[in-house]
Amino acid sequence: MAETERIVSLEEVKNILSKEEKKRELNYEKRLALDHAKTFSKLTVTKTKQLITDLQKMERVSESIAFKIAELLPQHPDDVRAIFAKERFNLEEKEVKQIIDLVDKAIK
Repeated sequence: MAETERIVSLEEVKNILSKEEKKRELNYEKRLALDHAKTFSKLTVTKTKQLITDLQKMERVSESIAFKIAELLPQHPDDVRAIFAKERFNLEEKEVKQIIDLVDKAIK
């Protein structure tokens, strides 16, 4: 059976690898990934999924960018613009503010 690929949040990585760790010892790469996820994940899975859903409702936010925003949780307009730096468009100020407001709501 072929496995399907999908983007997962840092919180989901932490949950998946923690469950696997209870069953058996993790290899080196998975151990590093779990340590990274434990160190840098800041939201619960539920809050992360809600943030990603809210971000994807915005016209110019793709799935991959929504996951990146949920991982980095930018608090400053320059941080939001940096995430969109490779895109072929510039975000308007109201879009940047909306993203920051959604992140703030998720954090609280």
